[in-house]
Amino acid sequence: LPSYSMSHYNTTNVNNPSTFMLLGISGLEAAHVWISIPFCVMYTIALLGNFTILFIVKTEPGLHEPMYYFLCMLAITNLVLSTSTLPKMLSIFWFNSREIDFSACLTSMYFIHSMESGIFVAMAFDRYVAICHPLRHSITLTNPVVAKIGLSVVLRGIILILPYPLLARQWLYCRTNIISHSYCEHIAVVKLACTDIRISSYYSLSVAFFVIGLDVFFITMSYTQILRAIFSLPTKDARLKTFGTCGSHLCAILTFYIPTLFSSLLHRFGHNVPLHLHILIANMYFLVPPMLNPIIYGMRTKQIRDRLLWLITHKGT
Repeated sequence: LPSYSMSHYNTTNVNNPSTFMLLGISGLEAAHVWISIPFCVMYTIALLGNFTILFIVKTEPGLHEPMYYFLCMLAITNLVLSTSTLPKMLSIFWFNSREIDFSACLTSMYFIHSMESGIFVAMAFDRYVAICHPLRHSITLTNPVVAKIGLSVVLRGIILILPYPLLARQWLYCRTNIISHSYCEHIAVVKLACTDIRISSYYSLSVAFFVIGLDVFFITMSYTQILRAIFSLPTKDARLKTFGTCGSHLCAILTFYIPTLFSSLLHRFGHNVPLHLHILIANMYFLVPPMLNPIIYGMRTKQIRDRLLWLITHKGT
């Protein structure tokens, strides 16, 4: 890759390099155009699906409930997550536009580490109260309480993720400005520094381990109580109907945590796996959940499905 050699790097300003070069999917450059087709389709579905969820919840008064407020937060997070990475990826694939401003790279790094995990905890709490304490649901999860929960999720994300770009900005960059990735992945960026980056490495590992670990713990505890309440119901139909109200949430959790877990394990232990496979799997985190979440909720949630069908048929008439 002679066009992206060290000669393109500004060594006179090591504290704040002007630009980075994203290589896209290293080893599959010849297939970038073909790879862009499913990426573009998935991104388009994610945009249409999540904006549709937001529109339906906003225009349907019957959906102004805690479950759907949290769903809107999830939709917004999906839009931010995918939009912070996919447009730049597609510009690399289509136009070979590999250059990204240093500040833009750090901004992208901040937004891709979203607050999605915290939203799933809030949604699990909503399902716990709705199933285990149904008579207290409207009293417990009032609009002010839902707003406070949403605000706490946002603030938690800001406080925990802000050190990522702040620390990355402090390091001295004097090796290369070439990132062997399709987006500004945190570790891929800080590894370009020529100073000790153990603080960044340990901090990102701690956030991944403790924060996501705690979120998974709280979700598991909520669903343990939910399952106990469901199995105590007298009839099979009642159990299936009640469990069905959790189906969308469980599917969304799986689409988020499975790619994340698989990518993390591959990053830690898959040293013999080709780099392009690492990058492709990492990209699934930005593609699969934002695309599947609105489909899951649209297919499994009767209120959203009915409203969507009404909008389609009404527009057709």
